Amino acid sequence: MLGFCLYAPYAVFGLIGGALADRFERRRMMMATQAALAACAAALAIVVGLRADPVWVIDLIAALRGVILVFNNPSRQALIVELVGRGELANAIALNSSLNNATRIVGPAIAGILIATVGIAPCFALNALSFVAVIAALALMRPQEFHRSPARKRTPLATSIRDGLRFARRRKTVAVVLAMLFAIATVAINFNVLLPILASQTLHGGPQTYGTITACFGLGAFCGALISASRARASRTLLISAASGFGIFLLIAAAQRTILGTALALFATGICYTIYTSSSNAIVQLATPGFMQGRIGGLYSYVFLASGPIGSLLVGWLCERGGTDLAFIVAGGGTLLVVALAWFTRPWPMPTGSVARRA
Repeated sequence: MLGFCLYAPYAVFGLIGGALADRFERRRMMMATQAALAACAAALAIVVGLRADPVWVIDLIAALRGVILVFNNPSRQALIVELVGRGELANAIALNSSLNNATRIVGPAIAGILIATVGIAPCFALNALSFVAVIAALALMRPQEFHRSPARKRTPLATSIRDGLRFARRRKTVAVVLAMLFAIATVAINFNVLLPILASQTLHGGPQTYGTITACFGLGAFCGALISASRARASRTLLISAASGFGIFLLIAAAQRTILGTALALFATGICYTIYTSSSNAIVQLATPGFMQGRIGGLYSYVFLASGPIGSLLVGWLCERGGTDLAFIVAGGGTLLVVALAWFTRPWPMPTGSVARRA
């Protein structure tokens, strides 16, 4: 239910955020949303510190955070293109993924130490303070050095959203990659729900077990991001191979009963997960003209996060019915089925920087 509250706002309003990202300066939009996310973290610190934390309060803060992400994520996606240009986009997306996933290694360790020594509320307070560095970095950027597309005439908001959806539907590469992502994200990318249940009910562990398996998944994801960053360009073969490996290792994880076996399976899963998601992101961005970057970036985030409400409830229900074994089997089998369907929809052309600029 917490996952549902976090992602439901994106399922309802996600497309609006993408259209607005093409209307306003993305750096300023990021600064505003990062400040709002800091306020949510501070609110969690306060309610936990005061022990005024019934479930509905936490769910409400999660829902507010979900609304903020509606405007934050499309601007962040489009800002990457402005920072590096199309020539380095695939590597920049992979580098961004590596930084994000590196925190999955360091974060659980820091959180475990803090919870054991000073409690939970200081963790949220430290998280709120961390946004100061992000906002400062955004403020120090030099917009005159950005790789921006020529300004275009503004259209009504509804028209902008409709144009973005029409583009995604007509560009077969974008349509296939996004449809594939939505299906896989719904059945398989629900680790925020699945891993805590895996640690507590299947492995019969506590915070240490959860921190270990989360860190191993994060280490794998970090290695996968480095592999993606080392490649000159994203490719259809890499996308299909990584998605297939993701499904296979999810099935392997279903059979594990020890912390070591689970950690190794999740490490391999993390590698394939990041290669797949970063390849999907790069292909979609490169297939999109600059003036529509915010809308399609928003649509990518919408597809990825709008699956959250359905996926969170689905994996929770599966775990109640058959434990994490059933959840992993459905995730792995569903992923492989999606890969097979995507394979049979070929050919779908791979974009290049020059094609995207002419589009």
